[in-house]
Amino acid sequence: MGLQSSGRGRSKRRTPMAEINVTPFVDVMLVLLIIFMVTAPMLASAVPIELPDSRANALDQEPDQITIAVDREGFIYVDDLVVERGSFPNEVEQLGCGTADAPLITLRADRVLDYGRVMAVMGELNRAGCNRISLVTQGSAEAP
Repeated sequence: MGLQSSGRGRSKRRTPMAEINVTPFVDVMLVLLIIFMVTAPMLASAVPIELPDSRANALDQEPDQITIAVDREGFIYVDDLVVERGSFPNEVEQLGCGTADAPLITLRADRVLDYGRVMAVMGELNRAGCNRISLVTQGSAEAP
């Protein structure tokens, strides 16, 4: 018996597919979305701070907010840039808090700092006209 063609020979030309299969694209996009959702909160600030615990509700973030951080040693950072000792009042004046469209200030302070150090930073912010200050804490603390 010889080889016989069953009607599906190589002589027929396949017609090109006119539709784009978007399923792999959607799968990749969903994976990337999950990755960015998980890593975005970790990229919010590069200053390593152990935040105090709180049961307060989370606030919405604003695009023009400025983050001020005070680390364990008491160094002050404005948007992840360290401020030299004694020059924080000058840095605060440049934030533009006295204007009508003053930015939201988020204050992150390490839990081991004394109350006076955090209040000194808040006092300088208030003196410059920064009245929209949010204190950042770690969620899920026990009720007192």
